[in-house]
Amino acid sequence: MTQPSTERGREAAADVDLPTQYRPADVEGRLYERWVSEGLFTADPERAPGRPAFSIVIPPPNVTGSLHMGHALDHSIQDTLVRRRRMQGHETAWVPGMDHAGIATQNVVERELAKEGLSRHDLGREAFVERVWQWKAESGGRILGQMRRLGDSVDWTREAFTMDDDRARAVRTIFKRLFDDGLIYRAERIINWCPRCLTALSDIEVEHEEVDGELVSIRYGSGEDEIVVATTRAETMLGDTAVAVHPDDERYARMVGREIELPLTGRRIPVVADEHVDPAFGTGAVKVTPAHDPNDFEIGRRHDLPSLSAMDERGVVTAPGPFEGLDRFEARPAVVAALREQGRIVAEVRPYKHSVGHCQRCSTVVEPRVSLQWFVKVETLARAAGDAVRDGRVAIHPPEMAARYFEWVDNMHDWCISRQLWWGHRIPVWYGPDGEVVCPGPEEEPPAGWTQDTDVLDTWFSSALWPFSTLGWPDETPDLKRFYPTSVLVTGYDILFFWVARMMMFGLYAMDGVQPFDAIALHGMVRDQFGKKMSKSFGNVIDPLDWIDRYGADATRFTLLRGANPGGDVPVAEDWAQGSRNFCNKLWNATRFALINGAHVRGEVPAEVSTVDAWILSRLQAVIAEVDGHLEAYDFAKACEALYHFAWDEVCDWYVELAKVQLADERAGTTRRVLGEVFDNLLRLLHPVVPFVTEELWTSLTGGATVVTAPWPAAERGRADGAAEELVGSLQRMVTEVRRFRADQGLKPGQRVAARIEWNGSALQDHEDGIRALLRLTEPGEEFSSTASLPVEDVKVHLDTAGAIDVAAERKRLEKDLAAARKEVDQARRKLGNEAFMAKAPEAVVAKNRERLAQAEADIGRLEAQLAGLPADRS
Repeated sequence: MTQPSTERGREAAADVDLPTQYRPADVEGRLYERWVSEGLFTADPERAPGRPAFSIVIPPPNVTGSLHMGHALDHSIQDTLVRRRRMQGHETAWVPGMDHAGIATQNVVERELAKEGLSRHDLGREAFVERVWQWKAESGGRILGQMRRLGDSVDWTREAFTMDDDRARAVRTIFKRLFDDGLIYRAERIINWCPRCLTALSDIEVEHEEVDGELVSIRYGSGEDEIVVATTRAETMLGDTAVAVHPDDERYARMVGREIELPLTGRRIPVVADEHVDPAFGTGAVKVTPAHDPNDFEIGRRHDLPSLSAMDERGVVTAPGPFEGLDRFEARPAVVAALREQGRIVAEVRPYKHSVGHCQRCSTVVEPRVSLQWFVKVETLARAAGDAVRDGRVAIHPPEMAARYFEWVDNMHDWCISRQLWWGHRIPVWYGPDGEVVCPGPEEEPPAGWTQDTDVLDTWFSSALWPFSTLGWPDETPDLKRFYPTSVLVTGYDILFFWVARMMMFGLYAMDGVQPFDAIALHGMVRDQFGKKMSKSFGNVIDPLDWIDRYGADATRFTLLRGANPGGDVPVAEDWAQGSRNFCNKLWNATRFALINGAHVRGEVPAEVSTVDAWILSRLQAVIAEVDGHLEAYDFAKACEALYHFAWDEVCDWYVELAKVQLADERAGTTRRVLGEVFDNLLRLLHPVVPFVTEELWTSLTGGATVVTAPWPAAERGRADGAAEELVGSLQRMVTEVRRFRADQGLKPGQRVAARIEWNGSALQDHEDGIRALLRLTEPGEEFSSTASLPVEDVKVHLDTAGAIDVAAERKRLEKDLAAARKEVDQARRKLGNEAFMAKAPEAVVAKNRERLAQAEADIGRLEAQLAGLPADRS
């Protein structure tokens, strides 16, 4: 029988330039700069017109931002999609860029000014905006460099900014069209207001958190006209203009239409009936403050109630009386104290937990406030956005997220688009001396002497144009013709409404009913290993750049993608990143082994190959098909799992070990070519996920210029070999069972043991060399004595463990385990035989005890057999 020969295996060894260890820091920066300089990421709309196009616009990160785990996940998903399509021969355009982030950027620059003892008002509008542009040039856009660290294969020649000249022209164009179509209007409405930033806020700029407040029940009116209402914001009662009850609430039927006294103010307010009121909540009566609550504002509109503002834009009370001039949070206890003094307080609950909105940028409590603002009329736009998903033009992945999308677009309110800031796209409306209003187009001049509106547009207005403004709209550009609609939008489910719905509305409107993307692939939030949201206050925030520094970009990406189930949140942990780094190292070492042993890709794979070679080629084809299916379904977690287990388990742990035997005999030439074939395809399959390590390995293996544009593997039906898979599966089961048996016998994994194998005509005998190598079994010598035997897969393996184990110690260990198993059986039988227990215990508990009994009985049988199989103690 032939044993593997190290010398014979080295006869065809190749000169390998790869270092013995993979060091990401030595590879990543060098490779990325080469990819960019060679134009591998650059798209050409006029190249190969027949080639399919694939395009993605990056969700533009804020110019103030830096790479966080959510970005890293989002970008890793997009890069995986783009790199795969590029390898499949698509003309790929991945458009990068940044959002000007109006309020966030203005706050950053204002803080810088404050260090100099200045405010924006000291500079004036024009000089302040110039200062922001200067800040952007010097400090903004750190995240673009961080995207390079992650390996984003974006087309840097197409970099865009939501405030650059091309995007400004697009903004002016669509505003003009919407204005002329009557879809933009100006009106007094209630909006989110930040008293610190002094601007309206979009819903996404408001973060809600549970806080400890107080719930105060106040008696309005007196005698028969008495009504009790409850509020967490007592100071707003100064702006109340009604009390509302449900029309069917008989308790208050007699009072509807009458007026009652509003405490502290000397005013009388009506009692109105409105369907919005929940008669089962509290007293069934609510105070109505149209100027300071969105729901109250709507009640006010339905009943023609006045809106009395009790506070100014800074949250200072303006209502005449003793509270005038107090900050809202000073006024609250003062109002309660005054009501208590008058005997108007019926009940007080504190602490009372409730959700309160805070400004995302400065954490100030948001104040709902009636204000004169600009709005987009969304009814027809939102209907079109819903229809595009309903009729299949746009597919949402995972499909169950579509219900959430419909809930939002079908119930959308008009969109407040004006912001009281200086940094942003200024609203292109001018006012004449006699109140005239004009909205000139981007190529038109406003009338001389007219005044432009001072507000700027909500940041989301310009980013809603991103899928087509980045491709040259409003001009009919080659980019727009080739790459619109974009292929897929990858984004978190948390901004499905705020950004996705707005892009859908504007894309369909501007592009004559053509959707901005064919698919929406939604992912969840990155959380810690316990599923907890990452937060500085929790101390569980992980910096992706820290992981990239320590484990490499590939390991960081693989960790994130391996947890990216469609639409689900993604848990991550430090040890998972370490495991991903180990995977990259395993891939490096295995490919290096293959190269040292002459693996190559020259010529066709021979038609006649060994069973082991046929098995791995068959498995390769199955994995190619499986990975393709998962990636088409945006299931990155399953794709990564399939690749991980194929690479680590099947290729490295099984095929490479079996190939070592073949490399030492007459099959070496064929095996070298099969090794090359397997690693060539495996590295190409892995490239979209872990681009750096695969580039370094693939170019060394194949001599190709780059794996970036190498063809994506295609499954070949002719390679499937069920017989080879069945035989190697039998071999794997045999080896696994013998390894377990060896461990039960107290043998260490690397310990060599003499063995005699009864093959009984099994086809596995043809693989004896490989089996012995995997199991560390030597040939039986003249003094061989079987001390332990195991029947497995129609084969019987006899081991001579005499001298290989400490028989006395092993017997002691097994007897201890046997005693524990017998005790477990005893306890389980007593419980199951106890009538009282069986009568009262839940079925699940009874089933669990039956499982414990069955397992313990099986353990007893196994342990007794092991004890019987031990050799006599020769000490």
